[in-house]
Amino acid sequence: MVFSSAIFLFFFLPAILLLDRCIKGQKAKNALLLTASLIFYAFGQPAYLALLLVSVGLNFGCGLLAAGRRRKVGVALAVTGNLALLSVFKYTDFVLATVNQAFGLSLPLSGIALPIGISFFTFQGLSYVIDVYRDRTLASRSFSKVLLYISFFPQLIAGPIVKYHDIAHEIDNRTATPEGTALGIRRFICGLAKKLLLSNAVGQMADAVFALPAGGIGAFAAWTGAICYTLQIYFDFSGYSDMAIGLGRMFGFHFRENFNYPYTATTIKEFWRKWHISLSTWFRDYLYIPLGGNRKGAARTWANRFLVFFLTGLWHGASWNFVLWGLWHGLFSVLEDCGAIPADKLRGKWYGRLYTMLVVVLGFVLFRADTLPQAGAMLAAMFTGGTAWLGTATVCSFLTPAFVFSLIFALILCAPVVKRFEEKWGKWSFAGALALLLLCMLNLSAGTFNPFIYFRF
Repeated sequence: MVFSSAIFLFFFLPAILLLDRCIKGQKAKNALLLTASLIFYAFGQPAYLALLLVSVGLNFGCGLLAAGRRRKVGVALAVTGNLALLSVFKYTDFVLATVNQAFGLSLPLSGIALPIGISFFTFQGLSYVIDVYRDRTLASRSFSKVLLYISFFPQLIAGPIVKYHDIAHEIDNRTATPEGTALGIRRFICGLAKKLLLSNAVGQMADAVFALPAGGIGAFAAWTGAICYTLQIYFDFSGYSDMAIGLGRMFGFHFRENFNYPYTATTIKEFWRKWHISLSTWFRDYLYIPLGGNRKGAARTWANRFLVFFLTGLWHGASWNFVLWGLWHGLFSVLEDCGAIPADKLRGKWYGRLYTMLVVVLGFVLFRADTLPQAGAMLAAMFTGGTAWLGTATVCSFLTPAFVFSLIFALILCAPVVKRFEEKWGKWSFAGALALLLLCMLNLSAGTFNPFIYFRF
């Protein structure tokens, strides 16, 4: 695994931040951040540091080709090479298991361990080569700069996916101001609090419900577990994104937002403009639009959408659960687009929000379940009344005052309450962040930290 939370918070991060402020010159600062990033990755999986370097080397070389006379060759090699690496290390056992199940075979699985963050750094590498292909002036002749872009530790293992053209200028020209550092620290603390105080709390309920046997769960427990997981994954992933954005700001980088209160969306299409923005825009810019987007008729548009959502699900994990989760969202996106679901009448309405959250919650059952049969059992339990109260004892065992407090805050903070507070009471928000940090330290001292969900993607 990566650094423990205590080592990262109290030793690694302060040391790197202090050295960054003491060192003069952009080249020296870049060298510091690059060294820190490689140490950070090697601490978790030293055997796969070589894989990261090979991946970056591939994209650096393809970038040079894409900036020269053999531009299409560079892009073709980048796509082929990156997808080959991703397929071998992430999908080999998935393919073998699928073949075994389909044909009744017993092919041995490879047992290849999943490299941390491979989905993220693979997409960033592809982003670099494609950006260079589209604009030769973006090409870098420095391997170390490309390596820093792809391996920068705040967003290396769980995003957000940063496009090269967004930070190319800041690699060579950035300024870490006291104000920017303070804002970055506040953002980092808020993200940490999301994870420790909200996501972990509701996640315990979700884990307990999903651990129940198929015959031991009723409607009440199933809905409770599904809703808690919907809150857990949002505060877990948006919390990490906040931490990455805050860390970047401390060092002078400005990463784009990755979440924009997605649970306030009133259509599925709007949800995906607010959820995991770096991934949805990546697929839009580098796949959907190049395939023709919505410019080649309705049938082609819907096919493109289904392909994008299929790959979105597959990107998240080597399991049919993730694929079906992606196609589930693709189905409702197409239904809204073709008018079968009247998106125009749903936008901005409370019943639009209810519809969207129903689709999202049911989809996350597919996402969270370990197997398709478990997902089927959970979904069946949510809509059957005969065994409605099975599992209620498990749910009630978690209903402590601390859990209820966390649940209420989680529900409130799905709306832009904090954003409005910052706008109106900016100075007081720093005092609030300090209080949150103290609570987080108490939480960490209790040893209740759990890995981020997106570490496994």
